[in-house]
Amino acid sequence: MKAPLITLTTDFGLADHFVGTMKGVILGITPAVRIVDISHAIPPFAVTEASFVIAQAAPYFPPKTVHVVVVDPGVGTSRRPILVEAMGQYFLGPDNGVLSMVYTGRPHKARHITAERYFLREVSQTFHGRDVFAPIAAHLAKGLAPAKLGKRVDDHLKIDFSKPVRTGKRAWTGTVLKVDAFGNLITNFHITEFPHLRSVRPVMLAGVRMVERLAENYAEAAPGEPVIIVGSSGFLEVAANQDSAARILGVGVGAPMELSLY
Repeated sequence: MKAPLITLTTDFGLADHFVGTMKGVILGITPAVRIVDISHAIPPFAVTEASFVIAQAAPYFPPKTVHVVVVDPGVGTSRRPILVEAMGQYFLGPDNGVLSMVYTGRPHKARHITAERYFLREVSQTFHGRDVFAPIAAHLAKGLAPAKLGKRVDDHLKIDFSKPVRTGKRAWTGTVLKVDAFGNLITNFHITEFPHLRSVRPVMLAGVRMVERLAENYAEAAPGEPVIIVGSSGFLEVAANQDSAARILGVGVGAPMELSLY
């Protein structure tokens, strides 16, 4: 039998003890578990970016993987800890929309985690990653049945930031979901929604600048030239060869993007 698998996605960074402490809690309960760090470089409080990151990574993990996603500006408030079952995997996080891109458009079950006997003995108001989500993840990986954690709910927060809005016959308005480490602007325009993209002329309004060239790869563009590209996630990106499109265009996460097809 393979060792159970837990992933961690947080906005904690690596300068403090938070990530290591969560791993210590997990290993103390389930010593044989494998722990994979997806990212701890989510910008602080960036729920949308965390949702994008886990939704892109999770499909490549095996069944029964337990994903812990802690980007939690409401820690210590009445917001609920939830467990979502989707894609044959488990997702733990605060009920603040951080798991929305995982369950939007997919069959899933959500539970409000109320079984406090599986929390650490003392639960702080500021570190539920350690006191709630890490021990729950460890118990799930150890074989705990999800039904023992709490009742099913249907009113979990559902943020739909995965679909652009049609604003004209050939025009749509979307947004920037994430700026990656290279400065690429990853939008919420997905190629499956625009299957004929390569047979028309796409124009993306990014900030105050029109980006009018569709490239097959980054190297097709001249150094510093902004282009539209279909990224590995299937979402359209605005990228600049060997440079940061975000810096060049002055655009960041949450900025509106307008796509027109001619």
